[in-house]
Formats: sequence, structure tokens, C-alpha cells
Amino acid sequence: MRQQKEIVDARLDELLPRADAYPEIVHEAMRYSVFAGGKRLRPILALATGEALGGDLRRLSLLACALEMIHTYSLIHDDLPAMDNDDYRRGQLTAHKKYGEAIAILAGDALLTLAFQVLAEIPSPGQSAEITLRVICRIAEAIGTSCGMVGGQVVDLITQGKQFTADELNYIHSAKTGALIRASVDSAALLCEAETEVRAGLGRFGTRIGLAFQVVDDILDEDASSSELGKTAGKDRAEGKATYPAMYGLEESKSVAARLVAEAVQELNFLGERADALKALAQFISIRRV
Repeated sequence: MRQQKEIVDARLDELLPRADAYPEIVHEAMRYSVFAGGKRLRPILALATGEALGGDLRRLSLLACALEMIHTYSLIHDDLPAMDNDDYRRGQLTAHKKYGEAIAILAGDALLTLAFQVLAEIPSPGQSAEITLRVICRIAEAIGTSCGMVGGQVVDLITQGKQFTADELNYIHSAKTGALIRASVDSAALLCEAETEVRAGLGRFGTRIGLAFQVVDDILDEDASSSELGKTAGKDRAEGKATYPAMYGLEESKSVAARLVAEAVQELNFLGERADALKALAQFISIRRV
């Protein structure tokens, strides 16, 4: 992960506007948020998937950076007072606390816009743009309103402080967090022009680790300190959010996360040793603390 994170960070540094490029404040805010830390899980999943399928690292690195830009945009907006109202992210002030709400919103907008520019500029083999278009469509779906990130955030907001159902809980987690994690795997497989059966198996893996990631996030909010999390601990329960521990309790939630990870790993057996990095990433999700 450290090695791949360095690749992603170096590429992000090239793709993002310089902090001193006019208008400086929005570019500074973009860089502040992107380079605030983080595990780079989504881009690393894309790179590991591509590696397992023998993909072109140059094209995959552009996909990886676009995924991280989209993820960072979502965090900036998620932290806003109108959303989750968080003061800290990754151990430092959130973008709106440092630059004000207006610039934070615009920095998030700019990252989302740049992400799709980067995706559109992925070189196409044989001068055909079909694969690139399919990748763009898959990622747009994962961050949209039906079963994507925006839809998940909406249901997260409207259920806050209210009774919620298991279906609502699963929708929030699968859409708000899981969809982009699965799309990181799916889009890399598309870019590598993997066979339909291979994409299906990888998709099942992505679905399970995407849900597992958010279940673990719920657990950490209850079970970890603010310093471990890099953000305020205990907010989910305090604000009456729909979480796995709130519905099933802490121990059952841990069992669910472990089961999802085990099932995800099983889905990759058809790839043999080529899936070792992906399996290790799945295991990391189950034990991560920060």
C-alpha cells in the first residue's frame, strides 16, 4: 500500500493545478484536502485489480487519481455544516473550517470536474474511445442518485434521528460508501478489457468489501478514539445515524464485517495468486484502525 500510495500521490501532484496558479485559494484548498493523508484505498484497489489482470499502469494510474479526486470531493462536501458538520478530517481542520464554506464547496466541485477530465483523457487503445466511455459511465453511476454516493447521502440525511429499517441501512452503506469502492474494481476491470465472467467475480468481491468497509467504519466510530480516527469519534450514535451497531450491536456488527471480508476473499479464488494483493487489501479493511 505504501508503494502504490507513493505512485498515486506523485501522479496526483502532476494532475492537480499548482497551489500558486490563479485563482490560488481554490487550488490551495484542493491540494490541502487531497494531500491531507488518507489510505488511498480506492485508487490502490484499482491498481491492484489492474495488476491482477495485466493492465497498463499508465492508464490505470489516471483512473486511480480520478477515483481519489472524486472521493476527496465527497469528503469535503460530507463534512460541511449542512451535511455531517465535522471540524476535523484525517487529523486536521476540514476544508470549510480552513477556507470557509464557499471555497470548500467550490474546491469539491473542482475536484469532481477535474476527475472527469482526467478520465476522459485516458488514452484509448486503437484510437477507440468505447472503453473509456464505459469507465466514465460506470463511475458516474457509482456517484449518482439511484444506487450511488449522492443517493446514499440523501437517505443518510433523511433517516438521521429517526427509526430506520434494515433495507434503508443497507442502501445507505452500499450506495454512500460501497458503490465507489466497487466501481474502483469494476472500472479497472473494464479498462483492462476483462472478460464478462472475470468482471462479474470481481464485482461480487467489490460489493462485499465496499459494504464491509462501511460496517467497519461504523464499528470504529463506537470503538476507536478521535485521535485514532482523525475525526470526531462517537458522532454517529450522538446524532442518531443509521449504523450497523445501532441496529445489530457491536459484536454482531464485527461478525458481519468478518463474514463479508471472508466472502470477498473467496470470490477471488478463480484468479489464483494474481489476486493476492486484492485479498490482502480486503483483510486490511477488516483490521484497519485509521
